[in-house]
Parts: sequence; structure tokens; C-alpha cells
Amino acid sequence: MRSLARIAMGVGVALLMIWLVVAQPGWPTQEPVSFSVPTERLEQHVRRLSGSYHPRNWRHTGNLDRCADYVRGELAAAGAAIRDQPYEVRGLSFRNVIGRFGPEQGELLVIGAHYDAFETTPGADDNASGVAVLLEVARLLGTHPPSQPVELVAFTLEEPPFFRTEHMGSARYAAELKASNRPVAGVLILEMVGYFTDAPLSQRYPSPLLWLLYPSRGNFLAVVGRYDQGRWIREVKRGMAGATPLPIHSIRAPTVLPGIDFSDHLNFWALGYPAVMLTDTAFYRNTAYHTAHDTPERLDYNRMAEVTAAVVAFIQSR
Repeated sequence: MRSLARIAMGVGVALLMIWLVVAQPGWPTQEPVSFSVPTERLEQHVRRLSGSYHPRNWRHTGNLDRCADYVRGELAAAGAAIRDQPYEVRGLSFRNVIGRFGPEQGELLVIGAHYDAFETTPGADDNASGVAVLLEVARLLGTHPPSQPVELVAFTLEEPPFFRTEHMGSARYAAELKASNRPVAGVLILEMVGYFTDAPLSQRYPSPLLWLLYPSRGNFLAVVGRYDQGRWIREVKRGMAGATPLPIHSIRAPTVLPGIDFSDHLNFWALGYPAVMLTDTAFYRNTAYHTAHDTPERLDYNRMAEVTAAVVAFIQSR
């Protein structure tokens, strides 16, 4: 019996240590935000991108241009200094759209989201939701200017067949950033931030161990980072947690765990920048991932508003 008790205690201690390292638990540190985020504006952005400009894949460059123009107009209306980053792939023209806020000098904070979609899917969650949050963050930065330089970037060509290639918009932007020798505080990537559910067992994980460390309901936002970037993961999580009622959980893991590097942040890791993905966990929660059912009606705009407010709270905390 004593040996069984020692084994049980050892397993418990091991699980505790794994939890502390991987999940980086902590108390919410932020005060609730004092501003509001209109849910109708978030829904308007999502419906425009997933409906009016559908399909928005690499073969439909006209629709991608309309997306870019829409993002450009919204960023300009928020007061951002705008520039495009054009480039060519397979004889076709594509562009990132960049909006800048804050002072000229200081460490740059980058917040990005891709605006293309997978094949002919509507892509409401993937990734009109991320772009919608990006645009409402811009609106709030226009009225609450940041104390450090911030670039909001709408990336193109995140989806296959260009994923994990040098043709990703984020790869082109990251390379330009590296060439400029600008000091960079870190990067936040908004990747699928619109699907939330309180249904039991609605959250899935790539490893059985994670079921012991994280909630079984898909009603939280995840801060996802690489194992060696624990400091940046903690900083982002602490800057967001408590700002709204939305639970914020983080994971610090190696890239062999499926999903850890499934977005634009991987291109910043490749060049040595601290970067995290903010996500509803995509296909681990949203069964409409990369299907025709990824439509605006399935998204939770109230919680998307909380994501937006939490991102702005993080910016203001720096």
C-alpha cells in the first residue's frame, strides 16, 4: 500500500510540474476594461469578408483585392498610417495591408490576421473572425493611442497551397521586418477567434494528457506558443486575463504537438521573434473547419467582442 501511495504521489507531482510548465497558470491581473466593442460591427466585418468577397482564395485575386481594399479603408478610417506590401506569386499579384499606430520610436508590437480562406469555403471563423477583431482593435487604438508603435497587419496567402512556403504573406512581412533591423517586442496572430460553446465535452485536444490540464468546454481563448518562448506567452496571457469575463488559457509546447504552429506565427519563429497565436483552437473545437459550414451564423460575436477588448487591454498594459 505504501508503494502504491508513493507511486500515486509521484504521478501527482509529475502532473503538477507539467501543468506549471505547459499551462503556466496564474491569477487574472487586469482590471475590467471600461470601453465597449460593438458586436454588430464585428458581425458586419465577418459577413462582408465571408459573403460579399466569397470565395477569397488565391485563384480569385479580384476578391482578395476587394478584401484588401476593405481592410485598408477600415484601418484608414480608424486613423492608422497605411501602406501595402505587394508581391507576386505564379505571375499573380497579392498584398499585405499594414496599419500603423503609436510613436515612431520604440519596440514594435505586431498584431496580424490572414484574410484569405481555404479553397471555396466561406471562412467565417477561418479567418474572417481574426480580421474582424483586428479591425475593431484598430478602431479602439484610434481613440486610445498606444504608447509604443503597433502595426496591425492583414496577411494574404496563409492557406494551402502556400502554407509553410516563402509565399505566405506573413513570411514576406517577417522577412521585410528582419531586413529593417527594427526592434520588435513580439507578435500576436489572430487565428480563428469566433467559435465558442459551453456544451459539455465540446473541446478536444491533440494529446490525452491535455484533457487533464485544460477545460472540456470550448468556451475559452487559447494563447499558443512555442516551448522556448514562455516569457512572451506569460506576458500576453497576463495582459489579457481579467480584462473581460472570457477565460484565457495558455499552452507552451514543442511544435511536434499538432496545431502548435498551424498559422502565421511560425514565420516569425523562424526569424527569432517571440510570437503567439490567439485562437479558439480551430478544428479541436469547430467542426466546420475548412468546410462550407464555416458561416457567420455559427460565430459568437459577444465573445469575439471580449477577445477584441482583451487584446486592446494587453496593448494598454505595456
